[in-house]
Amino acid sequence: MYPMLLHSHSGLRWVVLLLLLAAIFNAGTKMGGKASYTDRDKKLGLFALIFSHLQLVIGFILYFVSPKVVAMGDAMGDKVLRFFAVEHLTIMIIGIALITIGYSRAKRKSGDAAKFKTTFWFYALGLLAILAGIPWPFMGYGSAWF
Repeated sequence: MYPMLLHSHSGLRWVVLLLLLAAIFNAGTKMGGKASYTDRDKKLGLFALIFSHLQLVIGFILYFVSPKVVAMGDAMGDKVLRFFAVEHLTIMIIGIALITIGYSRAKRKSGDAAKFKTTFWFYALGLLAILAGIPWPFMGYGSAWF
């Protein structure tokens, strides 16, 4: 079960990153103009939100079955264990919370430009947090690209 979840989590990362980039690009190109906030714009943000939440759920399951976070007492003394037990989890929760807040606030805004601006900034900050928390292959303790 663990290897399947790990591969799913690793592969789904690319879907989440692509959806976030698409939502940010969409909002960024439309927030300065007079574009209307259409159902397509809302759905793009919603799909980015849904897939990031799905990624978080898979991550939580992995957190409880992973051999990397079993020894919590040793986690703070070991750089790799600390990253997976504390830093990765915390950074990802912050990133996905920002995306969730952004989607929720954008829904409540009255003007179209305000909706695009809110989506752009919250999703961009969420993406930055997520990019900072991903265990990239070039890190000493990073995961594979897929």
